[in-house]
Amino acid sequence: MKKINIVLVLAAASVLTVGFIQDKSKNKKEDNISGAVVGINIGNKAPELKFKNPQDVELSLSSLKGKIVLIDFWASWCGPCRMENPNVVEAYNKYNKAKFKTAKGFTVLSVSLDQNKQAWINAIAKDGLVWENHISDLGGWQSQAAAIYQVNSIPAPFLLDENGIVIAKGGESLRGPGLEMQLDKLLK
Repeated sequence: MKKINIVLVLAAASVLTVGFIQDKSKNKKEDNISGAVVGINIGNKAPELKFKNPQDVELSLSSLKGKIVLIDFWASWCGPCRMENPNVVEAYNKYNKAKFKTAKGFTVLSVSLDQNKQAWINAIAKDGLVWENHISDLGGWQSQAAAIYQVNSIPAPFLLDENGIVIAKGGESLRGPGLEMQLDKLLK
Protein backbone atom coordinates (compact mmCIF):
# COMPACT_ATOMS: atom_id res chain seq x y z
CA MET A 1 0.00 0.00 0.00
CA LYS A 2 2.84 2.42 0.88
CA LYS A 3 4.51 1.75 -2.50
CA ILE A 4 1.30 2.60 -4.37
CA ASN A 5 0.91 5.87 -2.42
CA ILE A 6 4.52 6.83 -3.10
CA VAL A 7 4.11 6.09 -6.80
CA LEU A 8 0.89 8.15 -6.93
CA VAL A 9 2.55 11.08 -5.15
CA LEU A 10 5.53 10.96 -7.52
CA ALA A 11 3.24 10.77 -10.56
CA ALA A 12 1.17 13.75 -9.35
CA ALA A 13 4.32 15.77 -8.64
CA SER A 14 5.62 15.00 -12.13
CA VAL A 15 2.38 16.11 -13.77
CA LEU A 16 2.32 19.34 -11.75
CA THR A 17 5.96 20.09 -12.53
CA VAL A 18 5.51 19.51 -16.27
CA GLY A 19 2.34 21.65 -16.27
CA PHE A 20 4.12 24.46 -14.39
CA ILE A 21 7.05 24.44 -16.80
CA GLN A 22 4.73 24.51 -19.82
CA ASP A 23 2.62 27.36 -18.38
CA LYS A 24 5.70 29.46 -17.62
CA SER A 25 6.85 29.35 -21.21
CA LYS A 26 3.38 29.75 -22.74
CA ASN A 27 3.71 33.48 -23.55
CA LYS A 28 7.33 33.34 -24.65
CA LYS A 29 8.79 32.19 -27.93
CA GLU A 30 12.36 32.02 -29.07
CA ASP A 31 13.44 34.32 -31.86
CA ASN A 32 14.90 32.05 -34.54
CA ILE A 33 17.47 34.63 -35.61
CA SER A 34 18.93 35.97 -32.38
CA GLY A 35 17.94 33.21 -29.96
CA ALA A 36 16.42 35.85 -27.67
CA VAL A 37 13.24 35.09 -25.80
CA VAL A 38 10.30 36.95 -27.33
CA GLY A 39 8.16 38.58 -24.66
CA ILE A 40 7.26 41.83 -22.95
CA ASN A 41 9.61 41.70 -19.98
CA ILE A 42 12.80 43.72 -19.73
CA GLY A 43 15.52 41.85 -21.63
CA ASN A 44 13.04 40.14 -23.99
CA LYS A 45 12.87 40.64 -27.73
CA ALA A 46 9.67 42.67 -28.22
CA PRO A 47 6.91 40.83 -30.08
CA GLU A 48 6.32 41.96 -33.64
CA LEU A 49 3.50 44.38 -34.32
CA LYS A 50 2.19 44.77 -37.87
CA PHE A 51 -0.95 46.84 -38.34
CA LYS A 52 -2.28 49.58 -40.60
CA ASN A 53 -1.60 53.27 -40.20
CA PRO A 54 -4.31 55.93 -40.75
CA GLN A 55 -3.65 55.78 -44.51
CA ASP A 56 -4.37 52.00 -44.48
CA VAL A 57 -0.71 51.13 -45.14
CA GLU A 58 0.71 48.27 -43.10
CA LEU A 59 3.56 49.25 -40.77
CA SER A 60 5.68 46.85 -38.72
CA LEU A 61 7.68 47.33 -35.56
CA SER A 62 10.59 45.47 -37.15
CA SER A 63 10.83 48.17 -39.84
CA LEU A 64 12.07 50.52 -37.10
CA LYS A 65 15.04 48.31 -36.16
CA GLY A 66 18.23 50.26 -35.59
CA LYS A 67 16.47 53.02 -33.65
CA ILE A 68 15.47 53.38 -30.03
CA VAL A 69 11.68 52.90 -30.15
CA LEU A 70 9.01 53.95 -27.70
CA ILE A 71 5.93 51.80 -28.23
CA ASP A 72 3.15 53.95 -26.82
CA PHE A 73 -0.27 52.35 -26.32
CA TRP A 74 -2.91 55.10 -26.12
CA ALA A 75 -6.33 56.19 -27.42
CA SER A 76 -8.07 59.43 -28.38
CA TRP A 77 -10.68 58.91 -25.63
CA CYS A 78 -8.08 58.32 -22.87
CA GLY A 79 -7.63 61.43 -20.70
CA PRO A 80 -4.36 60.32 -19.06
CA CYS A 81 -2.97 59.43 -22.52
CA ARG A 82 -3.83 62.82 -23.92
CA MET A 83 -2.24 64.49 -20.89
CA GLU A 84 0.94 62.44 -21.44
CA ASN A 85 1.13 63.17 -25.19
CA PRO A 86 2.89 66.55 -24.74
CA ASN A 87 5.69 64.76 -22.86
CA VAL A 88 6.03 62.19 -25.65
CA VAL A 89 6.07 64.96 -28.27
CA GLU A 90 8.73 66.84 -26.30
CA ALA A 91 10.89 63.71 -26.01
CA TYR A 92 10.47 62.95 -29.72
CA ASN A 93 11.45 66.49 -30.72
CA LYS A 94 14.46 66.43 -28.41
CA TYR A 95 15.81 62.93 -29.23
CA ASN A 96 14.67 61.92 -32.73
CA LYS A 97 17.95 63.16 -34.24
CA ALA A 98 20.14 62.67 -31.17
CA LYS A 99 23.37 60.67 -31.28
CA PHE A 100 23.01 57.45 -29.33
CA LYS A 101 25.76 55.01 -28.35
CA THR A 102 24.53 52.22 -30.58
CA ALA A 103 21.29 53.38 -32.21
CA LYS A 104 20.46 55.47 -35.28
CA GLY A 105 18.03 57.86 -33.58
CA PHE A 106 14.80 57.65 -31.65
CA THR A 107 11.21 57.27 -32.78
CA VAL A 108 7.76 56.53 -31.43
CA LEU A 109 5.38 53.79 -32.51
CA SER A 110 1.95 54.93 -31.37
CA VAL A 111 -0.48 52.03 -31.01
CA SER A 112 -4.06 53.27 -30.73
CA LEU A 113 -6.82 51.40 -28.94
CA ASP A 114 -9.41 53.50 -30.72
CA GLN A 115 -12.42 52.06 -32.51
CA ASN A 116 -13.29 55.26 -34.36
CA LYS A 117 -10.78 55.98 -37.10
CA GLN A 118 -11.68 59.65 -37.47
CA ALA A 119 -11.35 60.28 -33.70
CA TRP A 120 -7.90 58.63 -33.85
CA ILE A 121 -6.80 60.77 -36.81
CA ASN A 122 -8.16 63.95 -35.20
CA ALA A 123 -6.32 63.25 -31.92
CA ILE A 124 -3.03 62.66 -33.76
CA ALA A 125 -3.40 66.09 -35.41
CA LYS A 126 -4.70 67.93 -32.34
CA ASP A 127 -1.94 66.59 -30.05
CA GLY A 128 0.80 67.23 -32.62
CA LEU A 129 1.99 63.61 -32.80
CA VAL A 130 4.30 64.43 -35.71
CA TRP A 131 6.08 61.09 -36.08
CA GLU A 132 4.95 58.84 -38.93
CA ASN A 133 4.52 55.64 -36.96
CA HIS A 134 0.87 55.32 -35.96
CA ILE A 135 -0.92 51.97 -36.07
CA SER A 136 -4.22 50.46 -34.98
CA ASP A 137 -6.55 47.61 -35.81
CA LEU A 138 -9.41 49.78 -34.45
CA GLY A 139 -10.29 46.95 -32.09
CA GLY A 140 -10.51 49.04 -28.91
CA TRP A 141 -9.85 46.87 -25.85
CA GLN A 142 -10.02 43.81 -28.12
CA SER A 143 -7.03 45.11 -30.07
CA GLN A 144 -4.66 42.33 -31.13
CA ALA A 145 -1.68 44.54 -30.27
CA ALA A 146 -2.99 45.11 -26.73
CA ALA A 147 -3.45 41.36 -26.33
CA ILE A 148 0.08 40.61 -27.56
CA TYR A 149 1.56 43.13 -25.09
CA GLN A 150 -0.89 42.26 -22.29
CA VAL A 151 -2.03 45.88 -22.07
CA ASN A 152 -4.97 46.31 -19.70
CA SER A 153 -4.62 50.03 -18.97
CA ILE A 154 -3.33 52.98 -20.94
CA PRO A 155 -1.09 54.82 -21.46
CA ALA A 156 1.24 51.83 -21.58
CA PRO A 157 4.75 52.57 -22.87
CA PHE A 158 7.55 50.14 -23.75
CA LEU A 159 11.07 51.35 -24.59
CA LEU A 160 13.12 49.19 -26.98
CA ASP A 161 16.78 49.33 -27.88
CA GLU A 162 18.02 49.32 -31.47
CA ASN A 163 17.69 45.51 -31.62
CA GLY A 164 14.10 45.49 -30.43
CA ILE A 165 14.95 44.41 -26.89
CA VAL A 166 12.68 45.77 -24.13
CA ILE A 167 14.84 48.01 -21.91
CA ALA A 168 12.09 49.75 -19.88
CA LYS A 169 8.33 49.58 -19.61
CA GLY A 170 5.32 51.22 -18.02
CA GLY A 171 4.97 53.16 -14.83
CA GLU A 172 6.79 56.32 -13.89
CA SER A 173 10.00 55.14 -15.56
CA LEU A 174 8.61 56.14 -18.97
CA ARG A 175 6.16 58.92 -18.12
CA GLY A 176 6.87 62.63 -17.82
CA PRO A 177 10.55 63.28 -17.16
CA GLY A 178 11.14 59.52 -16.74
CA LEU A 179 11.22 58.98 -20.50
CA GLU A 180 13.88 61.64 -21.00
CA MET A 181 15.93 60.20 -18.13
CA GLN A 182 15.85 56.77 -19.80
CA LEU A 183 16.85 58.26 -23.17
CA ASP A 184 19.67 60.31 -21.62
CA LYS A 185 21.27 57.06 -20.41
CA LEU A 186 21.52 55.89 -24.03
CA LEU A 187 23.13 59.01 -25.51
CA LYS A 188 26.76 59.09 -26.69
